[in-house]
Amino acid sequence: MKIVVTGAAGFIGSNIVKGLNARGIDDIIAVDDLRDGDKFRNLADLQIADYVDVDDFYELFAEAAFGQVEAVFHEGACSDTMELDGKYMMDNNYALSCELFQACQEQGSRLLYASSAATYGGSDSFREVPEFEKPLNVYGYSKLLFDQRLRRELGAKFENTGTQVAGFRYFNVYGPREQHKGRMASVAFHQFNQFQTEGKVKLFGDYGGYSAGGQMRDFVFIDDVVAVNLWFFDHPQASGIFNLGTGQAQPFNDIALTVVNSLRQLQVPALAPLSLEEATRGGLIDYVPFPEALVGKYQCHTQADLTALRAAGCTHLFANVQNGVASYMNSLRKP
Repeated sequence: MKIVVTGAAGFIGSNIVKGLNARGIDDIIAVDDLRDGDKFRNLADLQIADYVDVDDFYELFAEAAFGQVEAVFHEGACSDTMELDGKYMMDNNYALSCELFQACQEQGSRLLYASSAATYGGSDSFREVPEFEKPLNVYGYSKLLFDQRLRRELGAKFENTGTQVAGFRYFNVYGPREQHKGRMASVAFHQFNQFQTEGKVKLFGDYGGYSAGGQMRDFVFIDDVVAVNLWFFDHPQASGIFNLGTGQAQPFNDIALTVVNSLRQLQVPALAPLSLEEATRGGLIDYVPFPEALVGKYQCHTQADLTALRAAGCTHLFANVQNGVASYMNSLRKP
């Protein structure tokens, strides 16, 4: 069984390769751009059959150069929500995805692809229907336009496809193998480094009607993201666009407090966990002014509606912040 993973050296892509390897699947074609050479670390401990540069892959795949491919996990994209070059974003996230979709349809390969919760943008409802899709940046629009293209070709719920096509609207994903992402790495990753170097973590102050650190997101652990992707891989009859989050919003303060308590207890196991008030009063959580560059472009609250995911039959149970972030901190502390 041959599998393609685009963005294979990236955060979600490399974790999907790891998940496939855990099942004994290693006939995997890894596709990425390694001009950032340090990303090789995300593949070094994994088993793949071949590596293909992104500049060569799409044309070769359209020519069926790789033979019969069972499924493509399409994670490759520009995921920088602060990127302002719309042409670059649309070429990477929309045009290449359209080419890949057409090739998969022609060759009978299943397509499981990364959409994004950024498609909802300024909405206060997060259900996979057009009336709630209000992107705030060109990244969110590039993801939405591909979803819209597939709806036109396949029907609103992708009911007119003979080969599985499933898109996942990832909410705020965190976990191992994101170290290369720079400013786009998760809050948990940045706070781990802040605590290691400064002995405290930082959060945005009050904004958008929310108190300091009180803005809420649906934070989802990478292991859960992989598990849902693999559930769809096991259920080729399931097609459509699906939210992939926990279904439960939690404040950024929960992330910060879990980081602080986890790292303190990893250093001194006997230490009792602190309350938010105690951590703040002790200077372990530092609130900084909300950045001007994000005003009007920031989602203060996200929470995945899991109705469609559950209706498809996926009953996966998700980790909450307290469990997922604690596990992540432990993995980051390991050599």
